[in-house]
Amino acid sequence: MTKPFHQVAYVVRDLDAAVRHWADVLGVGPWSVWTVGAEVTRDQVYGGQPASFRFRHALAWSGEMQFELVEPLDGPSIFADQLERSGPGLNHVGRLTDDHAAESAALVAKGCVPLQSATFGESQDGRFAYFATPENEGILELISPPTVRFAPDYVYPIAGATQ
Repeated sequence: MTKPFHQVAYVVRDLDAAVRHWADVLGVGPWSVWTVGAEVTRDQVYGGQPASFRFRHALAWSGEMQFELVEPLDGPSIFADQLERSGPGLNHVGRLTDDHAAESAALVAKGCVPLQSATFGESQDGRFAYFATPENEGILELISPPTVRFAPDYVYPIAGATQ
């Protein structure tokens, strides 16, 4: 794995409120918000089995760090698991990869356990996968962005809007 970590993700109970807080109070944004489910993903897997899950997430940059906020909606997910076990908070760190299959295999060879994955994007050539690290020290996401993304549900704040 040659690319640096670039993303930190938090699980939240109310995505819209969290986006407003991070933008209005912490100065991070603008946030692009998407709903992710079977309508925009394929090959959903959770715990090694085919699954059906939905979540909303928002992405924003602060310098070179991307922040992600995730609210689970339906079905099994690492996000719903966290809310049930320990509540909102830090969930995972993410890094981009050019060879998702090879880097995923390398993580498994090092003792990481696949937790959840899917393909995504309008082009369906994007892939995300979450892994528990050995000794359960945290969750790592490998991300291959799609060549064509779906348009976000909304962006907050809207450029040029006064609050």
